[in-house]
Amino acid sequence: MSNSLPDLAQPRVLVVDDEPQIHRFLSPALAASGYEPVQAENAMAGLRLAATHAPAAVLLDLGLPDLDGQEVIPRLRAFTSAPIIVLSARDGETAKVAALDAGADDFVEKPFALAELLARLRAALRRAAASVGRDAPTRVVQVGQLEMDLVARTATLGGTPLKLTPREWGLLAALARAGAGRVVTQRQLLSAVWGPGHTESPQYLRVYIGHLRQKLGEAATLIRTEPGVGYRLGPTE
Repeated sequence: MSNSLPDLAQPRVLVVDDEPQIHRFLSPALAASGYEPVQAENAMAGLRLAATHAPAAVLLDLGLPDLDGQEVIPRLRAFTSAPIIVLSARDGETAKVAALDAGADDFVEKPFALAELLARLRAALRRAAASVGRDAPTRVVQVGQLEMDLVARTATLGGTPLKLTPREWGLLAALARAGAGRVVTQRQLLSAVWGPGHTESPQYLRVYIGHLRQKLGEAATLIRTEPGVGYRLGPTE
């Protein structure tokens, strides 16, 4: 996949949405925040612009006139690793989970607060910048006082080793590999830790996430719940 950060001084943000008022609202807001906004009013135009303009991030509506946004996500993922933040009026858990499983990085419901959207965008761009040139199998992940060595399979909190069971380690490592602030769905976590045959057993997650939070103590808030969808490691900001 191509590097998605061509201009660090003014990152290009592609907005794919068929609502003119969204573009009238977002374009000046993005420009005022130091981004270069690029507009597309349908899926095919969005895919063309994503291929030719190498955006740093994509804000993608699901209800597009020519192609459902859920189908656009894997098409984008075929040639770019740029963060994809879904903007949608679909407020059901199913839509969120489907978008995240398809490869989206985040999901913001319409109507949204501009401050929250910009915070999510900044967080997504930080994760993308941190991943450039990084060798995932050998990396050390640090979120707050939590530090994980993904090769040695060790975790410390404020320098103190954490005693984790294999399942607890698997969950924490899956969240860490996704990147701080990025949602990992319940199905993704269950498949990664228990195997593909257990993706419909969320009770396992609740129990082991509870164990992890107990062992993290005052740092338990590093594991954040996205109700009905999954979990994030660390703050979005």
